[in-house]
Amino acid sequence: MQHVLVYADSLSWGIVPGTRQRLPFGQRWPGAMELALLEQGREVRVIEDCLNGRRTVWDDPFKPGRNGLQGLAQRIEIHSPLALVVLMLGTNDFQSSHQNSAWHSSQGLAAIVAAIRQAPIEPGMPVPPILVVAPPPITVAHGPVTPKFEGGDLRCVGTAAALEQVARTMDCHFLDAGQVVTASPVDGVHLDADQHARLAQALTPVVARLL
Repeated sequence: MQHVLVYADSLSWGIVPGTRQRLPFGQRWPGAMELALLEQGREVRVIEDCLNGRRTVWDDPFKPGRNGLQGLAQRIEIHSPLALVVLMLGTNDFQSSHQNSAWHSSQGLAAIVAAIRQAPIEPGMPVPPILVVAPPPITVAHGPVTPKFEGGDLRCVGTAAALEQVARTMDCHFLDAGQVVTASPVDGVHLDADQHARLAQALTPVVARLL
């Protein structure tokens, strides 16, 4: 049994845009990807570690525990041995409580990669390969998330290219989700169910090759 850790935020947790509800396991992309891999005959378990509001390296001034570096090394230790870590972070780096650019977010992601590789795993266990997934760009926010993501559509410009550069420099695999899916028109941030399905379909063969 190969274990794949998805370390991500609400886009992967499966929040239903415009609500506080969650898509069922088989409809959110990590679950749909696991089911697709199992159908291929692969013995794989996808571990979802997806926290709403998680940043790369910044604290949420209103909610504790949203800094992606906090406890990350221990999570790697807990779930090892891991065959792969999939990182899809960055969207919350552009909340209005921060004034980050794409470069800032990419450097936060680089710190996440470094922490994974420095985690105190047991002797003889593998340091897992890492797949960096650039989240789709934020569009103009709508609904309850509007003040939270005000201006995020402008600050996030160039994120995919910046993350791809980090992935290349740090010898990670890379996929730009923005080439596959788009943010929901309901809130301009999260993914609708059909977009989860599309992302799972795009990621399944990539992950299969890396296992």
